Amino acid sequence: MGLRPAETHDLVSARLREAGQHYTKGRRELVDLLVRAGRPASVPEMLDMRPGLTQSSLYRNMTDLESVGIVQRVVGANDPTRYEFSEDIIGHHHHTICTVCGTVDDFFMPAAAERNLETSLDTALDTSGFQPSTHRLDVFGTCPDCL
Repeated sequence: MGLRPAETHDLVSARLREAGQHYTKGRRELVDLLVRAGRPASVPEMLDMRPGLTQSSLYRNMTDLESVGIVQRVVGANDPTRYEFSEDIIGHHHHTICTVCGTVDDFFMPAAAERNLETSLDTALDTSGFQPSTHRLDVFGTCPDCL
């Protein structure tokens, strides 16, 4: 799903305002980087995209954005933590994770397949007493660049 920068900035600005926080230039830059990346991005990747950023400022701002539900962490395979927009911004989706280079990409399932997955999970968990609220599917393998 492609995010439109103007709409994303409006949504982020409103969410920060509701939380009593400011939409600073630094936070705006991070939102731009995530929109431009188009997939979960690690701190080193974001620093490569914008060399003038300081690592400590980037981590501090990502923590602030995470605390108000704008971004969420995605953990790959033996790889640095990556950040992406939260599901209520980008939509429900899943991840492919390359076990060679560590690249994490988003993928979206058709609604019918998503319903089938949820039904299968409900059936599998039926006797456990566990009540799922959501799910996350990570598919591990080799990306096209590493094949």
